[in-house]
Amino acid sequence: MAEQTPEPGTENQAADAQYTPDELASKEAQAGKRNADVNLDLVLDVPVDVSLRVGSTSISIRDLVSLVEGSVITLDQDAGEPMDVLVNGTLVAHGEIVVVDDRYGVRLTDVVSPAQRIEQLH
Repeated sequence: MAEQTPEPGTENQAADAQYTPDELASKEAQAGKRNADVNLDLVLDVPVDVSLRVGSTSISIRDLVSLVEGSVITLDQDAGEPMDVLVNGTLVAHGEIVVVDDRYGVRLTDVVSPAQRIEQLH
């Protein structure tokens, strides 16, 4: 069987494809219709790391090494703002801290859509 040679300049066209968020959402909807019969049982037991990002700050090494028990580090996030919920380092939602049976938990207030997650990569 003879191999087809791609036209010059089109070899990496699929890999370099750029989509607008609307095009991406449309493609995701089409893929969702085609993949409606995908068996998610194959991945349901795969462990993932879920973490909360309360805030962050930048400090000098001089300030870092001078920290002692009881030191306070001011973060860049206001106390009333929702925290970022990350799965394997990827932002997937925003939430607020709650207490459940003497343990901390998080109540999701906003879930980031797949199109928004991809948009944040740029």
